[in-house]
Amino acid sequence: MPDDVPATTELVIVSPGVPADAAPLRAARARGVTVIGELEFAASLVRGRIIAITGSKGKSTTTTLVGRMIEGSGRHVLVGGNIGVPLSAQVELSGVDTWHVVETSSFQLETIVAFHPHIAVWLNFSPDHLDRHGTEAVYERVKARIFEHQTPEDWAIVPSRDDRIARHAATGRARILQVGIDDQVAEGVAIADGVIERRQAGKPAQPLVPVSAVQVIGRHMLGNVVAACAVAALAGVSGAQITAAVEGFTGLEHALEYVTTIGATRVYNDSKATNVEAARMGIEAFDEPVTAIVGGVYKGGDFAHLAPALRARGGSVVAIGEAAARVEGALGDLVPVHRASSLEAAVEAALADRRGGGVVLLAPACASFDMFRDYADRGRVFKAIVQRLEAARRPEVRNG
Repeated sequence: MPDDVPATTELVIVSPGVPADAAPLRAARARGVTVIGELEFAASLVRGRIIAITGSKGKSTTTTLVGRMIEGSGRHVLVGGNIGVPLSAQVELSGVDTWHVVETSSFQLETIVAFHPHIAVWLNFSPDHLDRHGTEAVYERVKARIFEHQTPEDWAIVPSRDDRIARHAATGRARILQVGIDDQVAEGVAIADGVIERRQAGKPAQPLVPVSAVQVIGRHMLGNVVAACAVAALAGVSGAQITAAVEGFTGLEHALEYVTTIGATRVYNDSKATNVEAARMGIEAFDEPVTAIVGGVYKGGDFAHLAPALRARGGSVVAIGEAAARVEGALGDLVPVHRASSLEAAVEAALADRRGGGVVLLAPACASFDMFRDYADRGRVFKAIVQRLEAARRPEVRNG
């Protein structure tokens, strides 16, 4: 990146990958140059309504599922943002009846000026991207900006049991809708008697989806489904249309993705679990013993927070990557920890650890850039290794 921008520059549009406090951007602002992000620029040009979904875990799953729900209702929907197609690539396709479902990261929210989603969803919060934001407090403030420019005609969707997120939503002007997977939500979307339902004051509960229709595993994934149902209901999608989308949704690649079963051991790829809280949620999705492959480029958080979930399941850890020593230091006195020099060695060690049955789970709790291009590359390499090891263990079939 150059040290400065040209003297004739009037506007700088920043990729989310560029820190907002990069030296050239500071210099540009000091000269009075307007600096905005790609999300802000694109949002000012699209003609349709925006649904923005953020959180430390579950953004991609929820964004994808909301898109399928709205698509199933026959409405024009475009899905993108931090996942898939950037919002700026949707401008020419946008009409007044379009719904833009936008996965929104903290990197994108850093540089908003007037970004105004009609429906803003903040799924959850845990420390992440501290390598970029510096402190948990800064990361939290950036996330909270999703509500900053909403109006009383808009909606803010928040988890029912998170007072921190609720306080941020209450400082905005949007109507607040709570979501939860228990029966503690008075007004909002929750679960009762095996049904996801919408509750409104003075009205009978509106059934949306039977929980039996949900195909993804884990309480956190169920929470994502409930949040998606809330968004779709606000967008006017019927319960039958929501249910059809839920029944056909088996999850995303690299998000608690089932890979195979080797002997008595099931193998799952959760490479998208790039922070400690996400990894913990993945471990808690299972009842049987779990060996988790953890490590990569450290982004913040305390790996010791994984210990209660692992101990409750008789679990263990194989530590890899740049963070391996940190993982071992945090967990070594709490659960069994092995070190591996490569992902292949980690998979072999994990399978050996679980040869009597249980789950091998890639749950890195870290970024991937020490060994891979990105989390998707890491997940695909993991699956290829597993499949190769599985093939090597099959009995040879001989003709004759």
